[in-house]
Amino acid sequence: MDDPSRDEYLQFLTSSWSDTTFYEFRDVKELVAVAVTDQLDHALSCVYTFYEPTLRSRALGVYAILWQITEAQRLGLTYCYLGYWIEQTRKMRYKADYRPQERFENGRWSSNIR
Repeated sequence: MDDPSRDEYLQFLTSSWSDTTFYEFRDVKELVAVAVTDQLDHALSCVYTFYEPTLRSRALGVYAILWQITEAQRLGLTYCYLGYWIEQTRKMRYKADYRPQERFENGRWSSNIR
């Protein structure tokens, strides 16, 4: 999305069919990352995470995912969806690092992940 308006960006990140929360991660008072998350009946769905690019070495994206997994457990939810996994896309390849996991491939769910 190139140069979206505020409303276009919010429409991209939020959903009309679920509750969307913007979880803020701060270092004291400084905002360092945001995890946009939909809450479903049995799961959290990780929509989008963004963070201060100068703090890349702090692995804030990893921290946000681990925090969302823990939050799903705290809420008594069964799953935490990391979203689409596209092996050929470097920015999305990280999802394969989290276990256990299930994938929807070729029209069916599989938990026998290599």
